[in-house]
Amino acid sequence: MKSTRKIHDGIVGLVITIGVALGFYANPGWFWLPGIIGALMIQSAFTGFCPVYFLLARCGFGEE
Repeated sequence: MKSTRKIHDGIVGLVITIGVALGFYANPGWFWLPGIIGALMIQSAFTGFCPVYFLLARCGFGEE
């Protein structure tokens, strides 16, 4: 697996986990965060554009 994909999966997994934990323990409004991430993942499957990959490329972590 390429390192860019590992970084992407780590970022997305962390954000989803944090959103669910905050929604459960702090305020249910935080459940919007993993919901938006899920919608972006569905959109990415159809368009091929992923904001996380875009930001990683801008930071110098392009495809190997």
